[in-house]
Amino acid sequence: GYTLKKIADKVGKDNSTIAKEIRKHRIGDEGYNTHSNDCMYRFYCQKQSTCPDCDRMKRCCTCKKNDCRTFCQDYHSDMCRNISRAPYVCNGCQSIYDCRKPHFFYRANVAYDTYKSLLKDTREGIALSRQQLYELDCLITPLIKRGQSIAHIYTGHKDEIPCSMKSLYNYIDQGIFTARNIDLPKKVKYKARKKKRKEPVTDYAYREGRTYKDFLSFIQEHPETNVVELDTVHGSNKTGNVMLTMLFRNCSLMLIILMTDCTKECVKKVFDGFEAALGLEIFTNTFPIILTDNGPEFKGPADVEKSLSGGERTKVFFCDPLASWQKAKLEKNHGYIRKVIPKGIPITGLTQEDLTLLANHINCTARASLNGRNPLELAQLLLDKKLIHAAGLKPVPADDIMLKKSLLKH
Repeated sequence: GYTLKKIADKVGKDNSTIAKEIRKHRIGDEGYNTHSNDCMYRFYCQKQSTCPDCDRMKRCCTCKKNDCRTFCQDYHSDMCRNISRAPYVCNGCQSIYDCRKPHFFYRANVAYDTYKSLLKDTREGIALSRQQLYELDCLITPLIKRGQSIAHIYTGHKDEIPCSMKSLYNYIDQGIFTARNIDLPKKVKYKARKKKRKEPVTDYAYREGRTYKDFLSFIQEHPETNVVELDTVHGSNKTGNVMLTMLFRNCSLMLIILMTDCTKECVKKVFDGFEAALGLEIFTNTFPIILTDNGPEFKGPADVEKSLSGGERTKVFFCDPLASWQKAKLEKNHGYIRKVIPKGIPITGLTQEDLTLLANHINCTARASLNGRNPLELAQLLLDKKLIHAAGLKPVPADDIMLKKSLLKH
């Protein structure tokens, strides 16, 4: 309900500038009361048979079959006086819902889009006439054919060329001149520049005190602490079921948990389930430190660190962006998963029992890095047996291990 003067004072412009802006960019509400007769003569008009081939002997303004406004040459809209004078629009009008007259509104977003479109359109195309382009072509092309560069030509004929050097390159690239890109020796050697990708604005507050540098400092102070690496593995797309993988560095044991969605809530639910199964003390000893990447599903570290009773149950740290090598053991172990579930294969039909079976075969595979032992054997010595039981891990005979697609037949 501001007046034009108040708006002008608020934005630091003159009243006439505000009035011109509103009149220029106001839009009519064509969908409101379009069937109502808004002709200024509608109450006393006596015209009949305005429509072609009309045999009705009644006033046209009362006809419900056809709209006489489309045929009558004397039609004049009964415009509200607030449309022809300030504020020029119906914004803030208290009688708008009862008014039968045409409505006009000022929408800031529509006005801004119109401005941006006009700004773009006025800068497109060629700002030279056909005659100017012909004369420019007659000047530029012969010199290019003689091996002269655009920079040399522009320097020598700057007063005769009615555009910038960049425009000359654009005209040649668009095929406007007789000369072509192939006539420019250097240009055909250059690769097209790639547009720099705008990095999304990201809030990194969740990483405060949890960076990889903080992780190294903590490990230096507590060198005997076990580290659990955490990540997710997707199927054919980024939605639906996802595998949460965790690897215990001290024994290379890997757990694979099925999550219905790749969200912070699902990750928290997994760790809450482990705490409920193991108890807080065993959980804290088993998961003292968690190291993960910067995926959106891990951006709630405080929820993972908080126990069911409200205390602290673990510490979460993050790798540096684009530095998957900082949790190399887990990344390498994902290669075992991809032997059975290649990239691009959907995992919507898999169950937790399938993933536990896969984990058993992976964990019972002997590793040269473990002196010929397998991760499950070491886990039985280094980790609490409650974890192995809760995860459903069981030994698989060495000759029965299968790391091919046929392991999960369906």
